[in-house]
Amino acid sequence: MKMSSNAFKRQLQAGQPQTGIWLGLASAYAAEIAATAGFDWLLLDAEHTPNELSSLLAQLQVLAAYDSHPVVRPPTGDAVLIKRYLDIGVQNLLIPMVETAEQAAELVAATRYPPRGIRGVGHVLARASRWGQVDDYLSRADDEICLMVQVESPQALANLEAIAAVDGVDGVFIGPADLSASMGHLGNASHPEVTAAVNDAIARIRAAGKVAGIVTVDEQAARGYIAAGCTFVGVGIDTLLYANALRDLAARFRE
Repeated sequence: MKMSSNAFKRQLQAGQPQTGIWLGLASAYAAEIAATAGFDWLLLDAEHTPNELSSLLAQLQVLAAYDSHPVVRPPTGDAVLIKRYLDIGVQNLLIPMVETAEQAAELVAATRYPPRGIRGVGHVLARASRWGQVDDYLSRADDEICLMVQVESPQALANLEAIAAVDGVDGVFIGPADLSASMGHLGNASHPEVTAAVNDAIARIRAAGKVAGIVTVDEQAARGYIAAGCTFVGVGIDTLLYANALRDLAARFRE
């Protein structure tokens, strides 16, 4: 068996806008429902949800039957945790809270086998290589990883060009919620200062030749980000969609 190309990574590299949603329900059943909607990608979040390795594995297994590409956000850029994610079959990573080029370089190393990096070799134990059945896994695994890093503070924005210049970083994602908080506008990502910083960051990421990404639940804003050149755009959050639908239905009957 030969390793397949990472279509999600190739589409981003080609500049094709890819839209998707955040999945925070930590449920394989809910993830499979989302997969029937037809989004380009689905982000399995482990930073702000109760997702653990086993729940992520279950979601990866059900999503494998669908066209939506799974992207996983770990709670932190820990090399050991990244190793375990890669072994269960994660190819697309979004790492939160990246502040410096040095940190970005360490993340790249965590996703590559020696001598290019520090990833431990255990492919015959791993779903990623179909337990050794993918005979070119070791030679191709590095190149099929898509690594995106999140910049979420003024310090990260100050280091933006250096972070984007790190070889192996495929994209830079702007985290508007944490960025607005760190700029003194907690809960107000639409503040003019935040909006200006976001727009400037998008332009700088694109000028560096890297994929720019962001998430918003405002459809008009999402379309604006795509028009501005963002190719990795989150357009919704499953928990919010679910909660709002339930609340709206309940409210209509209370009336």
